[in-house]
Amino acid sequence: MITISDKAKNKVLQLAQEAELNENWFLRISVVGGGCSGLSYKMDFDTELQKDDQVFEDKGIKLVCDLKSFLYLCGTQLDFSDGLNGKGFHFINPNATRTCGCGESFAV
Repeated sequence: MITISDKAKNKVLQLAQEAELNENWFLRISVVGGGCSGLSYKMDFDTELQKDDQVFEDKGIKLVCDLKSFLYLCGTQLDFSDGLNGKGFHFINPNATRTCGCGESFAV
């Protein structure tokens, strides 16, 4: 399962409202090759499910990822920080064995 913190939920809802998305939107989370540690996170709003998508709902937010990405993301929580040490979304991923200094990429 993939979960979302209250802060991340509020920020996602704000961004969805600003983007004027229709009621069928969801947050697509995926893992792509790249970054300092080898793998990077990617997030987008989407409205079309794909064949092997894994679908979760937490705090009223629909979170979707492809099956390959789910192997890396199982148990991950999406969080949001607006503090002085960095503003933005970040992933609390129990599968990551190391992360880069900026937190944008990871390795397993």
